[in-house]
Amino acid sequence: MTYAQIPNTQYSQGVSYISGGVGEEESQAILAEAKQWPVLLELSQLENGRGVWIFGAKIKILNANNQVVFDAQADGPYMLINLPTGDYQLEGTYEEKVQKRSIAVKSTLPQKINLFWRSS
Repeated sequence: MTYAQIPNTQYSQGVSYISGGVGEEESQAILAEAKQWPVLLELSQLENGRGVWIFGAKIKILNANNQVVFDAQADGPYMLINLPTGDYQLEGTYEEKVQKRSIAVKSTLPQKINLFWRSS
């Protein structure tokens, strides 16, 4: 089984990430890659009672000292982020609504974080 090309690796403040997942093949390619990345974000919104994928959310991550270590816009519903081990505060903003999560990154344990907005 061949996967679509996964989107290019990008960098925000020295942290590598991949963002995308527009279309079934690209989504599959990113999910196949996800187990090698410490953080997978899934971004969606509730519309008319069902979850729909979104893109264009702004993702900001702060370290334990409250310094911004990552700041980028998602190009699709998935974002793989290569954060070093540590504790972080994640802020996702979409249509001016902010979601916050505390995350603890462990090098040996990839984790999936769902950010879910309700449409206004």
